[in-house]
Amino acid sequence: MLSRLYYGWWIVLGAILCNFAFLSVSQSSIGVFTLPMVDDLGWKVWQFTLGPSIAIGTGAFSSIVVGSILDQRGPKPLIFIGASMSAVCLVLLGIQSSLMVYLFLYLIAGFVGWNLFSPFVVNSAVNKWFVRKRGWALALGSSGISLGSLVTPLILTGIVDNSGWRTGYFSLGVFILILIIPVSFFMRRTPEDHGLLPDGIDDYDDPSSLDIPESEFRPLNRSEAINTSSFWFLAFGFTLIAAGLACVLIHAIPFSQESGFARTVGAIGISVNGLANLSSKPVWGFAMQRFHPKFLVMVAYSISSIGVSLMLLSGPISLIPMLLAGFFLYGFGFGGTIPLSESLWARYFGRAHIGSIRGITQPIRILGTAVAPVLVGLLFDITDTYRPGFVLVIGALLLGAILVFLSREPQMNES
Repeated sequence: MLSRLYYGWWIVLGAILCNFAFLSVSQSSIGVFTLPMVDDLGWKVWQFTLGPSIAIGTGAFSSIVVGSILDQRGPKPLIFIGASMSAVCLVLLGIQSSLMVYLFLYLIAGFVGWNLFSPFVVNSAVNKWFVRKRGWALALGSSGISLGSLVTPLILTGIVDNSGWRTGYFSLGVFILILIIPVSFFMRRTPEDHGLLPDGIDDYDDPSSLDIPESEFRPLNRSEAINTSSFWFLAFGFTLIAAGLACVLIHAIPFSQESGFARTVGAIGISVNGLANLSSKPVWGFAMQRFHPKFLVMVAYSISSIGVSLMLLSGPISLIPMLLAGFFLYGFGFGGTIPLSESLWARYFGRAHIGSIRGITQPIRILGTAVAPVLVGLLFDITDTYRPGFVLVIGALLLGAILVFLSREPQMNES
């Protein structure tokens, strides 16, 4: 079943496809649907945004259990169930016209839908298959996130603008069935299940294994991890970062329109973000082989903060190149999110219980990413401008990066 090509790279391929699909249905599509649905159904922006935020929030409850299943059974059953439920919910979202039904469907989709093939699931799987080459594997696997930002907004905007938002939801449902169901069948739990070691090395006496962190040999379990200060620095730091990044991605198109640019310019901006995100992967993969990831976190989100600042400055002077430059810098820093965060979690706490450890952090992270976009939408409804919300996004990115920078690798006596 396992060819001479190390099977971990098939896991990376699965991560690329799942990350692409997850971002497409959970975030990149939201800005495309916002104004067409709000105008057609007479909703407020914050009411529409509440649906995706509920999906993020309900995913927090399932993640605690999902993490343990991931450690014990692997990603295969999770991805199959998640893809099936997501397809059903997306089709029904294209049929409904009721706010309560809309919110309920997003609740189900978040709880047992796309959360089951989310970056949390597939990147935890990648972590189990790689140690020394983890930076490159995570950078490559997370390119699916970049593709979701690059490809989906342009294609989906064309579908929605020409055939309506209902057709847009139907298209996403078919897309998930065709792409993710097959992926579930070749995902596996750990290399040890197949008589292999991480990275495809022959044994731990291999010279290439000399830089393997101590956590690989003495991993922490969930109860030990939560008793370390580093757990909380990482949890709250990456929560603030994820919340800030999600706000920009979800509100990018309406922000561009409110700033005086055409709707298509906002869609192009998201695609520029995706291009920058994708092009940054080799940079982060290369840098992670030479520098500690927590130093790179400061670099990544300083770049993203500068990008959001340029986006804010572009509106008053109606300068499209500045807006697109802002999207590019935001996306370039964004590109480091998965490889940097996942690498730090595995480096600090080891592979063995990474699913359950990451699962317990999801309620914290997901609460932030669920509430933040609603608050930005509410601020817009109150002030008729996105400027206050996007200033808060800059603060969240920088504060989150500082918290991660203050973390350190746990000592055994600390746990």
